[in-house]
Amino acid sequence: MIARGWMAWTFPVALFFWVIASLLTLFTILAIRFPETPRMGILRIETTRGDRLFISLLGSAFICLGWLFFAGPPLWWGLALCLVYAAAVFRWV
Repeated sequence: MIARGWMAWTFPVALFFWVIASLLTLFTILAIRFPETPRMGILRIETTRGDRLFISLLGSAFICLGWLFFAGPPLWWGLALCLVYAAAVFRWV
């Protein structure tokens, strides 16, 4: 951690932000390289890859907060649930 820092910059925190930045970069490259037409899923709204990424990240944040509230700090099973949720969003939304 950084002394007198405003945030606990540990390896997991840095890895989290690195993964988010990498996903945004990857999806930008994919959108430029392979443009797609929006598709309609079970929510009955047109979504693109970026929309589904946003929905999965937002839902994953709520899943993790709920996991911490109901189950406590070991978040590995909550992360596994987030991955299943993200796969479902990308498949059916």
